[in-house]
Amino acid sequence: MKIIVTGAAGFIGANILRALNERGETDILAVDNLARSEKFRNLAEFDIADYLDKTEFLERVRRRELPRPDVIFHEGACSDTMESDGRYMMENNFRYSSELLDWCQNSGIVLIYASSASVYGVGPVFTEVRSAERPLNIYGYSKLLFDHVVRRHLATSKTPVVGLRYFNVYGPRENHKGRMASVAFHHFQQFRSEAKVKLFEGSHGFENGEQRRDFIHVDDAVKVNMYFWNRPTSGIYNVGTGRAQSFNDVALAMVNALREANGQPTLSLRQAVTQGSIEYIAFPPALRGKYQAYTQADLTQLRAAGFDDSMFNVEQGVAAYVRWLLKNS
Repeated sequence: MKIIVTGAAGFIGANILRALNERGETDILAVDNLARSEKFRNLAEFDIADYLDKTEFLERVRRRELPRPDVIFHEGACSDTMESDGRYMMENNFRYSSELLDWCQNSGIVLIYASSASVYGVGPVFTEVRSAERPLNIYGYSKLLFDHVVRRHLATSKTPVVGLRYFNVYGPRENHKGRMASVAFHHFQQFRSEAKVKLFEGSHGFENGEQRRDFIHVDDAVKVNMYFWNRPTSGIYNVGTGRAQSFNDVALAMVNALREANGQPTLSLRQAVTQGSIEYIAFPPALRGKYQAYTQADLTQLRAAGFDDSMFNVEQGVAAYVRWLLKNS
């Protein structure tokens, strides 16, 4: 196989398959766990050469029974930030990744893997340096620990390894993620069922709905993956837009995109709140101390590596996402 994509039936993995097919690449081994069989839909529209269950794949990696690929896009992981089973999380996110790294380093395979902005916790600094890394949960820690392993390899590695710290990714093919789907996806579902979007009241020093994150459309996240495949430059890089935008921005973009699809005029934030299209609810006490109220990717290292493409802002990205959702719901 020329290319391996782990987590291929997942959100970012499936969009990587799309990008690869658009480039004429079909010699792809897709790896995932289809215990939740509905995820097959993210595979069905793309051309691949073979599929392996994650367990069988890892066994073959350990026995070195697989043909050597040129590159592995490693998106396979447990991405549930609320998962409390630390052993399960470390096995899926840390040990699995470590074994792939060992194979790649010993066999000359480029490894491009998914890290996460969760390693930064509440910030306030979001730069790829040790002093900024303070994960709030076992998910963030599992990602950070593997980043540490990669850093130890970078000085002596002859085979490129690229870690991508995704910020808040949203966009097509995340339907299966349930509670871990993006706020944009949940806003879409909520507005269609209740004719309103619910946001948290003010918290962490922010006014109602003004908590801010770096929201990045999945197409832009995939563009970064494709860039490093073409120009593999070892390192760990933030993958965001470099812009913190509010949850109000996301909700209003969603409301207006749906209104536009129905031939209705757009609303200002004040109008949307007055008309009840956006409603504020109390901030849950259970999230205090566990919630990222502000994130913004520092893109200095990504730009220094040569990636200079522009990215969707929330208004552009959410509008594009709504068009896809309406077409594919």
